[in-house]
Amino acid sequence: MNPLSLPRREREKLRQREDMLAAALELFSQKGYHNVSMHEIALKAEFAIGTLYKFFRNKEDLYKALVLEQSDRFHDAFERAIETPGDEVEILRHYVRTKGEMFRANLPFIRLYIAESRGVGYNIKAGLTDEVRKRHYEFLERLALVFDSGIRRNRFRKVASPYQLAVALDTVVNAFLLLWIEAPELHPYQDTENAVLDIFFEGLIARDFAQE
Repeated sequence: MNPLSLPRREREKLRQREDMLAAALELFSQKGYHNVSMHEIALKAEFAIGTLYKFFRNKEDLYKALVLEQSDRFHDAFERAIETPGDEVEILRHYVRTKGEMFRANLPFIRLYIAESRGVGYNIKAGLTDEVRKRHYEFLERLALVFDSGIRRNRFRKVASPYQLAVALDTVVNAFLLLWIEAPELHPYQDTENAVLDIFFEGLIARDFAQE
């Protein structure tokens, strides 16, 4: 739904919620989940603590909302990337490029999620893992359709099932992105983006197409 179509009161509530989540993300990324209180978040967002509790039951509830909404943004961007009309190779290149752009544009959240997913309480991780994993698997099914189309059109050799190919590409891209996050000066993702796909497609593209 377009926020502009909402009544003014609802738009204001939505803006307040976004401000609270933005403040929480900034504090969590700076200090870590365990070192931030709801009072600090309210102060950072410039709201009374009671107003914050009208939107979120507690810090765990706020953190879950933050992660799930950010995950939705990522998945929406990735799905739009693979819905682009055109050749399957170019669609996959667009996906890899989009994923790199999303990571670079949202680095505080990426670093927060990687760090805190290893350190927050079990109940938070369990709830997040189930929902995020479900959305991720749904996207992999969509990505597999691109490989399936390429195989059926003899664009790709059938070296594995479409789903296995989707998992393999996603894993390779994630590995290079994690290298970049850990040591960007040693592993600049911009320099490896094309290399990732060249390595991946070396044994996948059908010979007739490879000679074009």
